[in-house]
Amino acid sequence: METESILDAELDLLPEYCHYRDEGCEFAESCLNCPFPRCIFEEAGGRRKFLKEQRNSEILRLYDNEKKSVKELATIFNLSVRTIQRTLKEKS
Repeated sequence: METESILDAELDLLPEYCHYRDEGCEFAESCLNCPFPRCIFEEAGGRRKFLKEQRNSEILRLYDNEKKSVKELATIFNLSVRTIQRTLKEKS
């Protein structure tokens, strides 16, 4: 019984005594150098939401600055014309 409680205590170490590999993710080289205030994978739909926002920003930039047409944008991003129109309408 006493041996079992010692093993349990060893497995429940304080964070400063745990050693883990901080390999980060596709957005940061390491978790400790992450640009997000909270891990993107802890947010509901976090990764998908972030990537969609990035895509929509690029759609707007190309539409406003480079004067790409809705049809060109649909081809570039492999989206329907209606999705591009919806994106432009939401951001204007």
